Amino acid sequence: MEQEERHLHEECGVFGVCSSKKQDVASLTYYGLFALQHRGQESAGIVVNDEGVFSSCCDVGLVSEVFPPQRLHALGQGNIAVGHVRYATTGSDHKRNVQPIVINHFKGRMALAHNGNLTNSMPLRHQLEERGSIFHTTTDSEVIAYLIVQERLRQPSIEAAVSAAMDRLEGAYSLVISSPAKLIAARDPMGFRPLCLGQREDGGIVFASESCALDAVGAKLVRDLLPGEIVVADAQGVRTDTSHCGRTAPHLCVFELIYFARPDSVIQGCSVSRARERAGAFLAQEHPVEADVVIGVPDSGLDAALGYARASGIPYAIGFTKNRYVGRTFIAPTQAMREEGVDLKLNPVREVVEGKRVVLIDDSIVRGTTCRRTIAMLRRAGAKEIHMRVSAPPFVAPCYYGTDIDSGDNLIANHHTVEEIAEIIGVDSLGYLSLEHTRALVGREMGFCTACFGGGYPTSIPQSGEKDRFEYKIPRKPQ
Repeated sequence: MEQEERHLHEECGVFGVCSSKKQDVASLTYYGLFALQHRGQESAGIVVNDEGVFSSCCDVGLVSEVFPPQRLHALGQGNIAVGHVRYATTGSDHKRNVQPIVINHFKGRMALAHNGNLTNSMPLRHQLEERGSIFHTTTDSEVIAYLIVQERLRQPSIEAAVSAAMDRLEGAYSLVISSPAKLIAARDPMGFRPLCLGQREDGGIVFASESCALDAVGAKLVRDLLPGEIVVADAQGVRTDTSHCGRTAPHLCVFELIYFARPDSVIQGCSVSRARERAGAFLAQEHPVEADVVIGVPDSGLDAALGYARASGIPYAIGFTKNRYVGRTFIAPTQAMREEGVDLKLNPVREVVEGKRVVLIDDSIVRGTTCRRTIAMLRRAGAKEIHMRVSAPPFVAPCYYGTDIDSGDNLIANHHTVEEIAEIIGVDSLGYLSLEHTRALVGREMGFCTACFGGGYPTSIPQSGEKDRFEYKIPRKPQ
C-alpha cells in the first residue's frame, strides 16, 4: 500500500489579547483563532483571565467545533485571553495535549501557548523529571511551562522567569503567556516562527502568529517581535526586554512565506502574497517553457502561478476548483478513502486545461504521491502537456523546528533525480526554485532557515540524527 502523503503542516498558531477593561476577550480570541485556523486543525483552546481567575475551554477539533456559542459564552468576560490552534508535530494529537497549557503554582496560575519545536526537549524533560516534575502531556510546550515555573522560584517577576528559562531552551518557540496580571509574548533568539504585536482602537494589546489575526479583531499591526524579544502588556502599559536579541543571526523559517502563512499576512515587513509572486517570477526565469496556460494548485500555489505568468507572458487561469466543504482528508480512516478525498477536494476546470500545454505551479513535493494524483486528474481532464514548477527547492532533510517534514528516508528528492521525479509523478518537465532565489524572496537581506532544503541546521539537533518527536508512548489498556 502506498504511503500517504499529507500536506505539510505548521505546528500551530498562537493568539493573545490584553485589555485595560473587562470585556468579551473570549470572542476576540475566537475570531483571532479563526483567522489562524490554517496553522492548526487538530485542536483549539482558549483561556480567559478575569483578574487572576482562569476559565478555559480546550478540545480536539476545528475552532468552530470546539467553541459553539454556548461554550464560548461560558468563558465569560475578562482582561486577558490566550488562544491556540494546533497540529501535532511534537507529541500525539491526544486531547490532553491541547493548548493553552494551564499551570497552578505558588504565585498563582499561568496559561501558555507555544508555536515551534524545541531541539533539546528530551534532555530538559529528563532533568525536570529527576527533580520531581510530573508530566501530563507528551509535548515540549509543557517542558517550557515547567521551566518557567521553576525559574519563578528564583526570579522577581514572571517576565524575568521567562527570560531565565530562555537561557535553557534551544530550537523554535514563539510564546504567548498569561499570568494573573500580565500578558507576555516571547520569541526565540533565532526567530524561527513569526510573532507580531498589534493594538486595537480601544488600546487593547494583541499578539498573534500572523497579522491576518490582528485584522480579524480590528487591531493595527504595530510590528513583529524581534528574535529573542520579550514583550509584556499589563495595566501599566507595554514594555520590552531585548536582552536575548542579537545573540545570533535571525533564521525565520522560509516556508512561512512559501506555504504556511496566509497570503494576506505581513511577516517582518514583507507581504506573503508578494513573496510568493516573486517565487513564481524566479521560477519563470530559471525554468522557462513554451506553454498555453499557467495554473496553480490551491491555495499557496496560486500567487506563485500569477508571478510565473506575469514574468513569462503566458496567460494565467484558475485551473482547479477547490471544494471548501470537504473535511480534513488526512483523518479519513483508510488509505482508499484518503485518496478519494483528494479527488473530492480538488477538481480541474476542463475548459482551462483541455488540449493545452499547462504550467502547473505548486509549493512543494514531499513524497510525490499527492502531486501524482493531481497530475493524473489534469491528464484525465485533457491536458496536452504538463510542466510542473515548484516554488521551493527539493526537500532533502527533516525539520526539527516545528514543521512536519519527515525523515529524510521518506523524501522523494533523496532517492531520485529531478528527471526521475518528473517521470514518477507523470509530468513532461519539472523545475524547482533554486536555494539562491529562495533566500531572495523578500527582495532584501533577511536571515532565513533553509535547513530542510540542505541549507544546514542553525542549531544542534537531536543526537539520533532522526526526526525525534519527543513522544512518550502511552501503554494501551489491557484487552
